[in-house]
Amino acid sequence: MFTTTTITIFYLIVLIFSVMIHELAHGYVAYSLGDPTAKYAGRLTLNPLKHLDLFGSIILPLLFLFLSLLPGGQPFIFGWAKPVPINPYNFKDQKWGTLKVSIAGPASNFCVAIIFGLFIRFFSFPQIEPLIELMGVVVYLNILLGLFNLIPIPPLDGSWILFRFLPGGPSGSAERVRIFLQQYGLFILIFLLFSGALYWVYFIINLLFYLLTGGSSMPSF
Repeated sequence: MFTTTTITIFYLIVLIFSVMIHELAHGYVAYSLGDPTAKYAGRLTLNPLKHLDLFGSIILPLLFLFLSLLPGGQPFIFGWAKPVPINPYNFKDQKWGTLKVSIAGPASNFCVAIIFGLFIRFFSFPQIEPLIELMGVVVYLNILLGLFNLIPIPPLDGSWILFRFLPGGPSGSAERVRIFLQQYGLFILIFLLFSGALYWVYFIINLLFYLLTGGSSMPSF
């Protein structure tokens, strides 16, 4: 079995590559819809350095890691990558293009979780138990990223899904909600994360992990 330090380092590596896949999915779907902005910005690449965000990819995960190692701390790591630049005016599908791009990121994380989760479910042999433990980390973090990014608060993808279905118009309550979330969404999200108000998502992660892996134990630090 792996040491706590090894698992923790693997958590961080998987997080970086999972958020990179997330952003690549946004970029490739936007490109398929006719928008080359991400391509011209050099973001359609597997080079993680092109996708890392100083706060979301480094500072925040390390802060969560530190808090999780304190007495009574929860094994919780979260972060995000630098958003892929897009220009929705280039989309061939003006009606649903933004929605498709927004969904692509969380969908990519769920796909990764499903692939690795089903491998654990059907190929969990004692001979490869250490490998299964590492795969559990991949499943866990990608479920986490997929769920959290569906929360309708900027800069998460769920906010763009919400904005797509809010009533249009330059005035009214819907537009005020949109402006308020765009201005203060990041502060609201940070508050919710550190206040523990979003730990209910942890129970959904547990359920999805159980359903995908067939009852395999959750990875821990």
